Amino acid sequence: MSKSIQMPPLTRRADGGERRVGVELEFTGLDLDETAALVAGAVAGTVSAPGRYERSIDGDPAGAWQAEVDFGLLKELGRRQRDGAELMDAAGDLAEDVLRMFAERIVPMEVVSPPLPLARLAMVNDLIFELRAAGARGTGEEWAYAFGLQLNPEVPGTDADTIRQHLQAFLCLEDWLRERATVDLTRRLTAFADPFPKAYARQVIAADYTPNLDGLIDDYLTANPTRNRALDLLPLFLHLDAARVRAVVEDPRVKPRPTLHYRLPNSEIETPGWDLSAAWDDWLVVERLAAAPRQLDALCAAYADFLSQPLERLVGDWPQTADAWLSRHQLR
Repeated sequence: MSKSIQMPPLTRRADGGERRVGVELEFTGLDLDETAALVAGAVAGTVSAPGRYERSIDGDPAGAWQAEVDFGLLKELGRRQRDGAELMDAAGDLAEDVLRMFAERIVPMEVVSPPLPLARLAMVNDLIFELRAAGARGTGEEWAYAFGLQLNPEVPGTDADTIRQHLQAFLCLEDWLRERATVDLTRRLTAFADPFPKAYARQVIAADYTPNLDGLIDDYLTANPTRNRALDLLPLFLHLDAARVRAVVEDPRVKPRPTLHYRLPNSEIETPGWDLSAAWDDWLVVERLAAAPRQLDALCAAYADFLSQPLERLVGDWPQTADAWLSRHQLR
């Protein structure tokens, strides 16, 4: 059943280990236990319940999978014991029930994989097929839904140049990726992944931008003290320098991970045939460009020139220009 998954140009980390990818998938249409059972069946795992709104699926050699209601406060309430013996407990139980009824209407179910070896990405497509067959529905099912597919590819190296090159490639291609992803209107309105500021893009794609790791992190934090970016580097930088990041960003939702947190694609799980492939294939264009320094420098120069011309920015079409450039250089 598994469709083949294309591989990035760099499949190994700097230490020689196989790169891994985490996947986060949001949807509605299934309850928590139905979702956990399907995941457990896919990975031959066993289900446990850390809370009323969370399930952990253990047994996968890559690590535990998570199925949860994607609502932090509700998950926190769901970890405490309910007994109703005291008036305050009863009031808390009522508040939890009200939040749960609200969440059932608009808050997605989320499946979070452990970091999977690249060779195992195809099995996620099999799981998506099973979830859809069981009734999972994505962001296109109703106007109020704003559900996403998030990819967490492990960085091939944690040195400043490797990270900078991936960031530069993404900045050059962000508008192209947004057009390709046809990001749902509701998701755009919720500021789930705002575009990088153009002033920051100009800074980073400049030909003389070669900071050390401290400088790269500081520049990012100055311009982007938020997780709401289509490529969120806060988890990576928190992994590399927790004190530096926490001095600026206290958001507890930001967790340390040696990954490039790509948050742009919609979850369209209700659509027959939809799976990871389209979003993953678009992401691989970023990876190919980052791994080709001469081509990266050329596209950075072209994009810098585009951004420096106010009239061109007003009437030009950078996604179309980038698409033609990528085709000409056989990067897509």
